[in-house]
Amino acid sequence: MTHTIEAPAPVTAAASPRPATRTLLAGGIVAGPLFLTAGVVQGLTRDGFGFTRNALSQLSLGDHGWIQVTSFLLTGALIIVGAAGLRRVLRGEPGGTWAPRLIGVFGASFLLAAVFTADPGGGFPAGDPAARSASLSWHGALHMLSGMVGYLALCAAFLLLARCFSDRGHRGWAVGSRVVPVGVLAGFAGSSTAVLAFTVGAGLGLLWLAAATARLRTA
Repeated sequence: MTHTIEAPAPVTAAASPRPATRTLLAGGIVAGPLFLTAGVVQGLTRDGFGFTRNALSQLSLGDHGWIQVTSFLLTGALIIVGAAGLRRVLRGEPGGTWAPRLIGVFGASFLLAAVFTADPGGGFPAGDPAARSASLSWHGALHMLSGMVGYLALCAAFLLLARCFSDRGHRGWAVGSRVVPVGVLAGFAGSSTAVLAFTVGAGLGLLWLAAATARLRTA
């Protein structure tokens, strides 16, 4: 009686996402850069706006505020679409259930930010008497609350994505997903003394979400 020795099956890399899933992930990739580009262009061209005095959210105010409102709505929708793609890619992986859900919460926070606008302040909008006031309205409070909840959800999602990256052997991406939340929270903490710190922290979160989604799209 003879015995045959079978060679071990080769280890295969994770399958690339299907075209439909890749399309969904593209939403999460373009959302952050699109929002930041629109904000920077408006900030450079709108009278009275200063990046050291004003938050990008305040661009929703004034005669051309509809542009920023549209940016909030489009960004929120794209992030939610990207979250749906991540749900497919990460199905069955550690953190693969809650990371997309938390990113979906982050996307929803942009939709709420479009509905509940920020308050005037820091001299913007130019010519608005309220721009010199430091009062907080009910819609301004809801705007801030939605942003806080959204970014906390994003930071938690990054920590879960770190587990996914680690399990896939992407050590650098895992480290980055643990470090970026620290930078985001530091920016928020520094916003009480420097508005630009908040903008940098928020932008960091958006850009890392785009980068992490792009990496998972090519895995």
